[in-house]
Amino acid sequence: MEGFLLINLKLTRFSMFAWGVLAYNILVILWGALVRASGSGAGCGEHFPLCNGLSIPDLTQRATAIEFIHRMMSGMVLILVIIYFVWSRRVFSKGHRVRLGVFLVVVFTGFEALIGAGLVVFGLTAYNTSEIRALVVALHLTNTLLLTGALTLSAWWISGGSGPRWREARPVKWLLIASLLAMLIISAMGAVTALSDTLFPASSLDEGFHQDIDPSAHILVKLRVIHPVLAILFTMLIVITTWLVRMRSHNLFLRRLAAMTLVMYMAQIGVGVINVILLAPIWMQITHLLVTKLLWITMVLMANEYK
Repeated sequence: MEGFLLINLKLTRFSMFAWGVLAYNILVILWGALVRASGSGAGCGEHFPLCNGLSIPDLTQRATAIEFIHRMMSGMVLILVIIYFVWSRRVFSKGHRVRLGVFLVVVFTGFEALIGAGLVVFGLTAYNTSEIRALVVALHLTNTLLLTGALTLSAWWISGGSGPRWREARPVKWLLIASLLAMLIISAMGAVTALSDTLFPASSLDEGFHQDIDPSAHILVKLRVIHPVLAILFTMLIVITTWLVRMRSHNLFLRRLAAMTLVMYMAQIGVGVINVILLAPIWMQITHLLVTKLLWITMVLMANEYK
């Protein structure tokens, strides 16, 4: 790992496990997006944790199979996080930042489970068009980003990476915090836009445009324009912050990380444009979310490493 990252990280069994948990969580999050985008959220009915009242349901139905697989994958997350928590307590002493990072992983994983269960139990799945579902979906994605950030930092610290130094409140650090908050806001509204694209699909760009400007359109349709507007508005903040980090740092790894962040953000905007042009097909929505996760990881690491 030293050759590519230009930093000496430890590849122990625990660190490889930590990075593996991060990668697996991203896979589960992407599968969750498939559940939403394919309208499979009600594949197990309103039963939780059972699926249609059964431990092993009839998987011949596409929606049931997709939702059941997601539940099994999510169950494995809980097992992995418990192992992660216990292992961190055995390896690191009280007060170590790794313990805090893994504790946050446990907290955000718990919230993730509660939000997922709430969506099912209260029927906020499949083609439910209520405003409360939009709010919960935005909260859901925000929590997944916070979980991804906690997993990234804990894995980084387990691998020997340094911790943040927030006592030195330089202007750039405040810009980094603002950029992270901006990404959370953009992504939360992106979740609402993706939900709207699923519930109110358009057969053409022209139809989609007329849906957006129709005063009688559903509130979710009216809200979906906010996501691209925010992405454009916050571009200057994120680009300037990343450029300042790259220019002011003498750390070659951090400079490379800043460059990766900038490339990822530009790629994210490009993927978003293509997603709109193609009328948000499922595979493109999942690609958009994947790029969001990778961009978030680079931004979290950049904020952690800037001294």
